[in-house]
Amino acid sequence: MRDEQAVVERVEAALRRMPEIDFARHPIGVKLRGDVLTMEGEVSDIAAKKLALEQGAMPLEVRWVEDRIRVAPAVAMGDGEIRDHVRDALLGEPSLVECAVRLYARGAIVIGREPPVPARGAVDVSIDRGVVTLDGRTPSLSHKRLAGVLCWWVPGVRDVVNALAVVPPEEDNDGELADALRLIYDKNPFLDGAAIGVHAEGSIVTLRGWVASDEQRAMAERDAWFVTGVGHVVNRIEVHRS
Repeated sequence: MRDEQAVVERVEAALRRMPEIDFARHPIGVKLRGDVLTMEGEVSDIAAKKLALEQGAMPLEVRWVEDRIRVAPAVAMGDGEIRDHVRDALLGEPSLVECAVRLYARGAIVIGREPPVPARGAVDVSIDRGVVTLDGRTPSLSHKRLAGVLCWWVPGVRDVVNALAVVPPEEDNDGELADALRLIYDKNPFLDGAAIGVHAEGSIVTLRGWVASDEQRAMAERDAWFVTGVGHVVNRIEVHRS
């Protein structure tokens, strides 16, 4: 028990030192049972969530982090309203037109689409207290990542658990991660994707280029954090106001 408490104290001390997390305003509960570390709380944004989870995974004594960290929603929404926005996003995305899309409530399908040709994938969506869970399969890693970001773009969402499998399996790499983020920038109507350069190395993404406002610069960084597989974002985008 004493060793477990020492690990918890080390993790909490690391969280307190990180300005991105603001532990005083957004405390994160940390518990260690055996080699499983549980982290629970609500943070201000997706960057704080991912950085906190990284700190939790650092001690050698930790083999698994149970993620119960949620992101404070930009807009308060009930699950029904979130479901409507997620429905519109997924059904309206051209690259998912050959995938079945099913949205569940209380275990039953409430909204669904079966493509007219043999499906290249199936995206199953359930929502519980602002947490969107994606199950099923997609034909590529880019499809999986895009589906996750489309859900994150719904302002009432508190977390996205992206459990989509990629069938057939596809090996991830730096180029794939960078290409997925370029695709997401092209999908974002508030950004000029051609003006943003993306470089990926491991889980670290570096952004360069220019945007027209501080808000767009922050949006480009936030989109990068939303992408599955991104662990750090280095934002070197410049703001050029016309």
